[in-house]
Amino acid sequence: MTKPTFSTLNRRSFLATSAAAIGTGAVAQTENTTEIESDISQTIIRNVSSFRTLDWQPYFNNLNGGAILVDIQSRALHYWNSDQTVYKLYPTSVPLTADLTRKGRTEVVRKVEGPSWRPTPSMLERNPEWPEFVGPGPDNPLGTHALYLSWTYYRIHGTHDTRKIGRRSSNGCIGLYNEHISELFRMTDVGTQVLLI
Repeated sequence: MTKPTFSTLNRRSFLATSAAAIGTGAVAQTENTTEIESDISQTIIRNVSSFRTLDWQPYFNNLNGGAILVDIQSRALHYWNSDQTVYKLYPTSVPLTADLTRKGRTEVVRKVEGPSWRPTPSMLERNPEWPEFVGPGPDNPLGTHALYLSWTYYRIHGTHDTRKIGRRSSNGCIGLYNEHISELFRMTDVGTQVLLI
C-alpha cells in the first residue's frame, strides 16, 4: 500500500470541502436589499454567447430619441443613440420570476439621479419587515440613478449589490452596475423608447 502524498491529501480535502459547500446552499435575502437571491452560493451559469451585438432594425422602426432593448433571457441591455454613432451593451439583473416580468414597449418618462425608493404594496405584503421608504444613498436598492418607465413601478436602475447583475434577482425592474446606469442615464432622454423581450 502506498502512502498518500501531500498533494493527494490536499486534493482530497479540497474535493471533500467543495462537495460539502455545494451541498449547503444559502437561500437568503441579502441584508440591505429588496431583491431575493434564490441561492447566492451556487455557481450561476450565464449564457455568455448571448452577449453579442445586435442590430436595432428588427426591434424598432426608427431610432428617434434613441432606443433601449432589454433581453430578459440573455440578461443584457442594448442601447442605440438616435444617429447610430453610439451602441452600448450592458449586463443586467432581471426579474426573479415570470409573474414579476413584464415584456413589451414602453418609454423613459422620468430620470432621477440619487433616487428614493418605496416598496410597492405587493412587495410590502410579501415582506412586511421592509421599510416603507429609503432615501438616496448606499442602502437604496435603486443605486445611484433610475430611469422610470411608463409602466407603474418599473424602472431601469443601478444597484449597490453587484452580485445581482447577471442573475434573476429583481422584483420586476432591470438592474445595472452603478457605473453603467450612470453612463446610460447621461445618454438617454425622457421619451427614449424601450422594448423588453
